[in-house]
Amino acid sequence: MPHPDAADLVLTDVLFALSDPARLELACRLTEGPLEVAACHPVGGEIPKSTLSHHLKTLREAGVVRNEPYGRQRRVSLRRDDLESRFPGLLAAVLSPALVEASPPR
Repeated sequence: MPHPDAADLVLTDVLFALSDPARLELACRLTEGPLEVAACHPVGGEIPKSTLSHHLKTLREAGVVRNEPYGRQRRVSLRRDDLESRFPGLLAAVLSPALVEASPPR
């Protein structure tokens, strides 16, 4: 699968990819580490497989995630270093508020 080079990342594409609540949630989950996605057991079982594929494709094409083969699965990881070098502070600004909103109240 093609992934844009770090130098080719476009801010508006990244922001668009993260503007959808489901894609933002996926990106937040990826801050904890890579996810393995099997064809028969998609991440977040409540999301239809076709919808998950669309979200992952949008994130990959924008340069937010890397999606690579991992045995019979795919490993999806956040391109934290590439995004930080191209747009310093962006992930902290966008994902931190989403992580705070997603955490249960104390």
